[in-house]
Amino acid sequence: MEIIDYINSGETFLGIELGSTRIKAVLTKPDGTPIAGGGHSWENSQVDGIWTYPLEEVIEGIQACYTDLKNTIRKEYGLNLKRFRAGGISAMMHGYIAFDADGKLLVPFRTWRNNITAEASAALSELFNYPIPQRWSIAHLYQAILNGEAHTTEISSITTLAGWMHRKLTGTNVLGIGDASGMFPIDTNTANYNSSMLKAFDEKVSEKGFGWKLAELFPEVLPAGVSGGILTAEGALLLDPSGDLESGITFCPPEGDAGTGMVATNSVRQRTGNVSAGTSVFAMIVLERELSKTHEEIDLITTPDGSLVGMAHSNNCSTEYSAWIELFGEAAKALGADIDPANLYDSMMKLALTGDSDCGGLLAYGYHSGEHMTGFTEGRPLLVRRPGDSFTPANIIRAQLFTSLCALRTGLDILTGQENVTVDEIKGHGGFFKTPGVGERIMAAALNTPISVLSTAGEGGAWGIALLAGFIERENKSLSLPDYLDGIFAAGAGRTATPDRSDVEGFQKFFERYHEGLAIERAAVENLK
Repeated sequence: MEIIDYINSGETFLGIELGSTRIKAVLTKPDGTPIAGGGHSWENSQVDGIWTYPLEEVIEGIQACYTDLKNTIRKEYGLNLKRFRAGGISAMMHGYIAFDADGKLLVPFRTWRNNITAEASAALSELFNYPIPQRWSIAHLYQAILNGEAHTTEISSITTLAGWMHRKLTGTNVLGIGDASGMFPIDTNTANYNSSMLKAFDEKVSEKGFGWKLAELFPEVLPAGVSGGILTAEGALLLDPSGDLESGITFCPPEGDAGTGMVATNSVRQRTGNVSAGTSVFAMIVLERELSKTHEEIDLITTPDGSLVGMAHSNNCSTEYSAWIELFGEAAKALGADIDPANLYDSMMKLALTGDSDCGGLLAYGYHSGEHMTGFTEGRPLLVRRPGDSFTPANIIRAQLFTSLCALRTGLDILTGQENVTVDEIKGHGGFFKTPGVGERIMAAALNTPISVLSTAGEGGAWGIALLAGFIERENKSLSLPDYLDGIFAAGAGRTATPDRSDVEGFQKFFERYHEGLAIERAAVENLK
């Protein structure tokens, strides 16, 4: 009855996140407890060498996700969702969405998965003396300028996927500071785009004669805890084509999946960290100070309330080991076995724990796309072995799990080794941790640090943005985001894996083999067109 009252009175909070393979919605009670969810699966496509999602599919997907949420509420509570107190939109960070003055999309959405801006990334990192990853919006813009793309003269605005969807719903062109920090460097003292770097960029491209200044192209930056706009009548009808949803609802500033991952794991306080592992994998540590120098392997972004974060990001994680699990399932099916997909997944993941500590000598690369951490713009999934290696199903899956974390480990070694960054705890979330006892144990071996997985971690970024929506409506407006989240997570028990010595030693052997064998991966890219 309590939940029914919350829904009927519009005292719930909605979060929607557009992830790489799934769009997910979560509706929560005022205390942050999830009460219903919805989802929609989708996949990116490669068009003319560019990883993209057509914006029409974005709208169709978010509508399908919201409809699924409504159907869940109708089925479980017998109610028709018409209103919620506040909402928020999150999406995969980085990338490039550019429009002209009439709102026309100038080129297909270029996602974070495109490693096509190496020249721009290097040039801007040198210009700013600040790491500019290939995924960032500014790298895509400058690469387009270097390529002489005609559309650069017509640009009126640039935003992220979350920013675009938020603008469609509210009519406001804003971004949460965390998502904005994936477009252009943020000055944490002013909580805005770095003004000296904006000026440096404008001077760099002045000879091109563009009719715009860079700051004019970007959305306004907002911190967590303030309104990002109000759901318009047009926005309500876009989200819910049935017409049931009322307009006039407050939306928090749109955020990226990095920021919502921090929130969903209560990792926004300094010296805390989290690792998000799914299609891609990235670890983020909230820093106590600026790094001593620029490292191209490390992104510098912010928490949703503006603290500096060091991020190590790898483009490839679960895609290849999932493919191997499906392959074993197909083999079992051919032999007459009828295995439930969820049981197959859990069984194969657990099997990896029975393999040799170093995977029996096997070597694997799960590069479905490029991997900037190791210098690849393209990838070729590989499994390599020597005649005497232990070629078993357990070692194959273990090798796939190990290799999915090697690029991540390469980046984190820079933070912990070269920069002496200290982290008190790392919390995990994402599909990598779906099978209890496996993902956290493998991750603990890779990072040689305890890994905690909260009981709520499965709710993911959609829950994180719902919590940010709730943060707007907090009773005590002086309450900081870390303190607010401590209250939400007070009873958030979960599970923790401490590093097993044998696993750690086995991963280290595999990790060294991984780096020694990168020439094999490079030969595959060069010779397997």
